Amino acid sequence: MSIRWTYAFVDRPAASFGLAHTFWTAVTDTRLSEFRGDQGEFVTLLPGGGADPCVKAQGVDTGAGGAHLDFAVDDVPRFIDSALRLGAGVAAEHEGWAVLRSPVGQLFCAVPWHQEAVRPPVVHGSRLDQVCLDVPPSVYEAEVAFWSALLDGWTSRPGSRPEFHVLAPPPGLPIRILLQRLDERGPGGEERAACAHLDLACADIAATRARHEELGASFVAQGSHWTVMRDPAGGVYCLTGRDPETGGLPAASAY
Repeated sequence: MSIRWTYAFVDRPAASFGLAHTFWTAVTDTRLSEFRGDQGEFVTLLPGGGADPCVKAQGVDTGAGGAHLDFAVDDVPRFIDSALRLGAGVAAEHEGWAVLRSPVGQLFCAVPWHQEAVRPPVVHGSRLDQVCLDVPPSVYEAEVAFWSALLDGWTSRPGSRPEFHVLAPPPGLPIRILLQRLDERGPGGEERAACAHLDLACADIAATRARHEELGASFVAQGSHWTVMRDPAGGVYCLTGRDPETGGLPAASAY
């Protein structure tokens, strides 16, 4: 079983889907494919210059949306079997592909590989290159173990902060994974539900923030080496201080 390509999915409510794909095509310097699905709910963001796409968008009927991963593989049934043995569940089955759930409930998809191989370039000093899985503390270690076992050939290592764990793909794959332990709790002391968001690696966070605000995004919060933003469709994402070419952290970074 080989993971040949990875996609980050921008999931946004159907009512604001147009705002979402308009913003993210501008951010990634891409154009839209034809819309797909029974209700035109799927679209791919197509880069130019001979590069292959690695970002798609989906309009969802329920919930606030977020993000999820698609894994393009040589053998979809075998990948599904491996995920199920490790504790995943099947959320939906389709002809040739399937929607799965990790043990904590994070959605991801197993899809056929269509020879994608050329990673899109850095755009205006940034690159959408990471899906961050936000995981409640009681199941965090189990979720790290699941993803580490499923993603054969990926590098699994602790992040530079105790609440982070990095899953870096082999060279050439465009999207990596960060697991983040959610230590914040709700007003009644309950754990926050699992969710996911997009991260961009930015050479200059302030410059990228300014450009995104011109495109309609808004500032949410400031971290030590990241900035939380909200896109025009209401989805939260992060601008992170990482090298857009490699995805790695700058020297001596505390992030």
